[in-house]
Parts: sequence; structure tokens; C-alpha cells
Amino acid sequence: MEQQLETVALAGNPNAGKTTLFNAITGDHQKTGNYAGVTIEKKSGEFFTPHGRKMRMLDIPGCYSLAGDSPDQQIAARILLGKEPDEPSPALILNIVDASALERHLMLTLELIELGQPMVLALNMIDIAESNGIRLNPALLSEQLGIAVVPMQANVGKGLIEIKQALRHPLPHPAKAVWLSEGMHDEQKTQARIAYIQQTCQIAARRPDAAQVQLSDKIDRWLLHPVAGWVTLLLVMLGLFWSIFSLASIPMDWLESLQVWLQQWVGSRMPAGDLNELLTQGIIGGVGSVLVFLPQIILLFLFIGLLESSGYMARAAYLMDGMMSRVGLSGKSFLPLLSSYACAIPGVMATRTIESAKERLVTIFVAPWMSCSARLPVYLLLVPLLLQKEENASWHQALVMTAIYALGTLSAFVVAKIMRKKLGPDQQQHHFMMELPPYHAPQWSYIFRHVGDRAWSFVKNAGTIILAISILLWALKTYPKSRSEDPAEKLAHSAMGRISKAIEPVFTPLGHDGKTGAAILTSFAAREVFVSSMAIMYHVEETDDESQTRQSLRNNLRVSKWADGRPMFTTASLVSLLVFYIYALQCLPTSAVVARETGSIKWAVGQFLFMTVFAWLAAFLSYQLLR
Repeated sequence: MEQQLETVALAGNPNAGKTTLFNAITGDHQKTGNYAGVTIEKKSGEFFTPHGRKMRMLDIPGCYSLAGDSPDQQIAARILLGKEPDEPSPALILNIVDASALERHLMLTLELIELGQPMVLALNMIDIAESNGIRLNPALLSEQLGIAVVPMQANVGKGLIEIKQALRHPLPHPAKAVWLSEGMHDEQKTQARIAYIQQTCQIAARRPDAAQVQLSDKIDRWLLHPVAGWVTLLLVMLGLFWSIFSLASIPMDWLESLQVWLQQWVGSRMPAGDLNELLTQGIIGGVGSVLVFLPQIILLFLFIGLLESSGYMARAAYLMDGMMSRVGLSGKSFLPLLSSYACAIPGVMATRTIESAKERLVTIFVAPWMSCSARLPVYLLLVPLLLQKEENASWHQALVMTAIYALGTLSAFVVAKIMRKKLGPDQQQHHFMMELPPYHAPQWSYIFRHVGDRAWSFVKNAGTIILAISILLWALKTYPKSRSEDPAEKLAHSAMGRISKAIEPVFTPLGHDGKTGAAILTSFAAREVFVSSMAIMYHVEETDDESQTRQSLRNNLRVSKWADGRPMFTTASLVSLLVFYIYALQCLPTSAVVARETGSIKWAVGQFLFMTVFAWLAAFLSYQLLR
């Protein structure tokens, strides 16, 4: 039976607390013996994850490196490499380190990551580290190393639940050893590890001097003030969104001009026909209409990185904890919800550290209402349309964007409060504690890597999902072909026109025609697709000369009209569309992760249906009240 269970290898330096953690997790379900051919003790035990999955833990000999010559270090290396006789290859490595000596212990950690196996880091003795004045940031440490990091005190059992939750199925993906390059010899690898450890400790484990602490305390008197703190937080958000609209306008104009030039260049070098239209309108027009928002995506994550690296984000979490406690959540739910502003998937996965099962379920349920970066292209397309005639548009657009994010967040809190009441109180009271790091200069290497990863993810998505859907949409809009030369009749005759006509009754009460409805449906695969879908759907309706000269999607939408001549996109219809995108769960990968994390397909389906119906009703009320 023992061989059939997935094995978790517990690895670490001597005196890191391995034995204490092993005993605490496995309890009385332990077996001891010796490894084949040597007198080194072999300890293993069984345990259950919080979700009922039975696993086996193997306490391997303590070691400082996998390249050592001593028998115990050789055994440790053979086990981790799956070469030890009578021992299965471990499914996951649980690496325990002494947080008070992090720089020394991380050398083994990097070697373990280089093995390319799933791994979790147990950050032990955090009490000693903090008493020594070391300011730890497990979230930044996790991002630097690319693995889950769980702070704990093994001697008092603190963090055991979080450790078990991190070990649950499915196991995390292996991290990438970003500090290594091809062709390095052993000495170069060692130097690369040392440099990366120093950089990591500067980011995630700081030793503040007295002057820095004193300055941080003075700043916190303002930033954590019950009134001034919230005013500052609001101003920070307004400044962030103002920058997105104002500073990004120049590179966005360049990208838009590049798109127009590329369409004209490709179109002029090919004979007219379907292939010409596919390349210029379907591919370049569809993908380009999304890539034009890349400067704003970069600016968003640049500011998020600055706030995290400077130490201010922890203050925002402190301010939010008081509000969240009123809706039945704690500060432990803040970090998963904060992660969901970037993407709901890591946000849902980050709930594993929440001890309360009920609070964890509620946090998972409302996490998709934190407006993720995938919604940003939709907002950035619609908000300027809403305020097209306003003076000082950048500040007004920033106010609207702040209101959009606030509406999603406040709605999530209201639903969370209702759900917490229905689920009932926890049997055991859980408390939230968080160390506020001192303010310091941003770590630019961390910020640029963070921004680069997010930007590349956005571009890669545009080159895969959005490209495929853009081609599909072009084909549906083009075939079957009509003999008429009128653009409106061509669209009506096509497969997309027929689909739009069939679903139009669902979206008319929201103030939208079937074409916008079809674009909404395609965005259930990925929200960003809405922009490329609209680019493909609406450019065919331009009939007057002035409009035909405008290449911008936003300009095309401004002149779109209903059949009776009424403007298509009014204040009421635009607000309705924005409200729908705030609330709808248009991300099937998120639903898959929710089903996995909760262990219930019904919970994921219920969440999807609730949020979709809620989005339709909210959009319906918005349109009917404003029109």
C-alpha cells in the first residue's frame, strides 16, 4: 500500500526543523528503518490532506548540497533523482528552510528547483527571523523562486494547515531555474545561484536599519490613518488610472498607425480576394485591435509592481482587513482577491492558505468579480466612448475606471457577507496577522521581470486564442457569400449574421444588437476577444466617406446606428455593456480551476450560472434606468 501512495520528500539543511515538521504532519503514522546497505535511518509516514487525499511523506537525510560526498547527502540526491533502490521517485519536494538564515539555506533550495520537480517551500522559524529584525515577504519570495512559499513555526504547529493545503492534489508545476543559462560550468552555476540568492533576499527578506524603521513609522501615521489612509489609497488608484489613459496614449497611437500601415502594405501586395481580406481584416485587424492596448497593460503592472516593491501594498492590505472583517472575511482573503485583479486563476489557487474552509469557499466564489487584466482592453475600449465629448478626459476616464473597480469589489463584499451568513460561523476562530515591511526603494529587476512576464502572457494570448477566434469570426462573417454588394446585406446573409439575428432578442433588452451579442458570446473563451470581435463585426457598416477614412475601431463604433437611424452606442448601452463585463464570469479556465480547488463541479457550474444571470440582470437594470 505504501508504494501506491504519492510520496512527498521532506528535504532541508540540518537543524532546519525537518524532524519537528515531519512528526507534526505524520503524527503516529510513522515507519522507521535503514536505507539499503547503510545504517542511515529511513523515516516515512502517511497523512491526509484537508480534502481527504492520502499521501506518504519521506524524511530524507539533511544535507547542504546535492553534490556532497557523504553517504547521507548521496542518499538524499539519489532519492530526489529517483535513483534510490526500493524508493519511488517523489511526486513533490517539501523544502524546509530556516527563515532566520535564509541566504544560507536557499543554496539547497535553488539546487532542488533545478531538478524540475513540483516543490513547496516551508519558511520555518519566522518568529526568530522577525525577532532578529528580518522583514519577510513570503509572496515576493514565492514570485522570485516560482514555487509556493508557506511561512510557519513548526515547533508550535503554526502553518501546518497551510502546508497540507499546499500539498494537495493536483501538485504544483515545477518552477523554472531562471538564474541558469545554457553552457554554464559548475563554478559559473554556483556564482549564478549566489547572485540570485542575494537579489532574492534583498527583495523578500530585508534587514531595516533604525533610521529606515523610524521613517516608515512616520509615513505610516499618515498612510494608515483611518481617514487619511483611505484618501491616499483613493488618490493612488486615481493616479494609476490617469496614467493608463494619458501616458499610454502616444505608444498606443504608434501601434494603431503601425496596424493601419501593415494592413495597407499587405493589402496592396496581394490581389483582391478572400485571402487578402483574411490577412488584413481577420488577422491583422483582429489581433492588432487587441495588441494596441499593450502599453496600458504594461503601465498597469508597472504601477502594481512599484506598489508591491516599495512596501505600500502591505499597507493597502492592512486598510482592507478592517473592511473585510465586516463581511465575514479576513485579511487572509485579501491577498487572493488582490491576485485576482491580475488573474482570477492564481487568486483562486492562493486561497489554499486560508484556514477556514467556509471563508475559503466564499473567497473563491467572489474572486472573479475582482476586475482582472483580461477585462482591461474591454474597459479601455468602452470608457473613452462613454466620455468622448468630455474635457479633461483623462481624469474623467480615471474616475470611471476607479468606479468600475470599486463596483466589482464592493459587490463581491456584499455577496460574501450574504454567503458567510448562510454558511454559518466557523467552529474555530482564526486570526489574521501580517508583518508590515519598511518602505524602501523599488527593486527594479523584480519589477521589470514582473512586467515582462505579464506583457508576454498578454502577447502570447493574442497570438494564440485571439488569433484563432479572429480567423473563425472572419470566416463566419464572410461565408456563405451574398451576391449583393451592400455590406449590411452581406453580413446578414453570412453565418455570423444569422447567429446574430437568432440571439438578438437576448441582448436587445440590454441595449445591444445581435452583432454585439455575438461578440459577447465569443468573449466567454477569453474576455479580450471582445475587442477583436467588435473590430471584425462593425467595420463593415461604414457607408459614408468620412467614416470609411477612420481606421480606429472606436471611431467606427461611434457612428454605428440601428436600422431606424438611432445611435447604437449611447450612454445607457455603454454603461450596460460595462456592467455586464464587471459581473460576468467569462473565463472557462477559471471555472475549471474552481472545480479543482473546491472538489465540486456543481460549485463551479453554480458560480458560472449565478454570475452570468446576475450580469444580465444588472446590465438590464442599468440600461432601462438610464435610457
